[in-house]
Amino acid sequence: MGELPEISERGVLYPRRLPPRFQRIPATGPVSELVVWWWIAQWNEPPGSVSRQDLLPFPGCNLVVEQDMVGFAGPTTRASYRDLVGSGWAVAALLQPAAVPAFTSDPASVRDSYVSLSVPELHLQVAEAVAVGDFDDAVARLAAWVTARVGPVSDEARLANSLAEVAGSNSSVVTVSDLAAALNVSQRTVHRLAAQYIGLTPHALIRRRRLQEAAEHIRSEPGVSLSDVAAAHGFSDQAHFAREFQRFLGQTPREYQKRVENNGQIS
Repeated sequence: MGELPEISERGVLYPRRLPPRFQRIPATGPVSELVVWWWIAQWNEPPGSVSRQDLLPFPGCNLVVEQDMVGFAGPTTRASYRDLVGSGWAVAALLQPAAVPAFTSDPASVRDSYVSLSVPELHLQVAEAVAVGDFDDAVARLAAWVTARVGPVSDEARLANSLAEVAGSNSSVVTVSDLAAALNVSQRTVHRLAAQYIGLTPHALIRRRRLQEAAEHIRSEPGVSLSDVAAAHGFSDQAHFAREFQRFLGQTPREYQKRVENNGQIS
């Protein structure tokens, strides 16, 4: 599993701050209907040091096995962060929408939250593999547990997976009508699937992709014109882009551009 190509750092606002070990590994085989990718992090911060990880997360739920707990992270509505202190690790899955009902019947109810799960057997299995440094085995054990927990995948759940994939990857989809047309379903169906399997509106899914891509554009091209970024990612004008960026990332595109140059620090 460690031989698979890693996925981009999209959604990570300051990649240079990432811990020494951070991987996103695409899920393959049958479990790919349940998991988009696995992510692995391991850190060891000096005493008194804090490493802040700022994210504009993908619009989905995460199952996270970490050093002292197993957590379920609901879909986020805005940028967020986590402070890494001391030493620790995480072996986690960005869940496909099809897997979410196995953890909550109402994903909107866990928006912007991280709840502890009482699954000691899962924690023990993954922690045993991490203790001997075998992260591939840790991922394999997590994959087996998720597969058993979720069970068979329905056609409707597969359609929800397609909805998330299209909204998150197709740059020609800029409205809910576009999304419905791409899936060959009604807008009502799109709204129902998003509510049942993701916990965010279809419009929020599309907007997240555009903002993530815009932030990645700013990081990858230092000094790029922000009007060019706005146009490239389908915003009506630079003012509209600035408002959306400020609303969901808590800073203007210009501020973000300057902070990227300073590794996240305010200049």
